[in-house]
Amino acid sequence: MRTSVLAALAVLSIASLSACSEKTQDSVENAGASIGNDISQSVDRAGDKIDNGLDEAGRTIDEGTDKIGAATSDAAADAERKADAAKRDVGASLEEAGKDLKNE
Repeated sequence: MRTSVLAALAVLSIASLSACSEKTQDSVENAGASIGNDISQSVDRAGDKIDNGLDEAGRTIDEGTDKIGAATSDAAADAERKADAAKRDVGASLEEAGKDLKNE
């Protein structure tokens, strides 16, 4: 906002300098152009920083999603291995119980 006020003051100054020398008018015009360029460059840099920040956030989210996907796959595989082991243990226990009943 401060730069906008300065730019507006520069424009008003140019309009009120019609009675001033051409050299003074050129100096004010150059100052106004310089202010405009500075504002434009500041806005461009701010836009670039925002864009870079959003890109970094996107990469971080993607990496987190990949890690969650890998952890989920690992957990599912581990659960499947444990379920298979439990089935084998139950089967072995039932076989053993059957043998015990047969021998009694």
